[in-house]
Amino acid sequence: MAKHYESDVTKFIKSYKKEHPDTEARQREGRSLLWDKNVDPELQDGFKAAQVPQDPYVYYQND
Repeated sequence: MAKHYESDVTKFIKSYKKEHPDTEARQREGRSLLWDKNVDPELQDGFKAAQVPQDPYVYYQND
């Protein structure tokens, strides 16, 4: 019986995708806006070199 069980959430997602077939394309488009970017290795090396080491306990004042 467990093999054929489908949760309410899974049923909702399947029905939503049937009603809105462009959902996955819109998801990919949204993802590409934020995540799928080409990274310049030289620029990344510059960012890493410019980092300032953080003190182990940031709330302690060295006066």
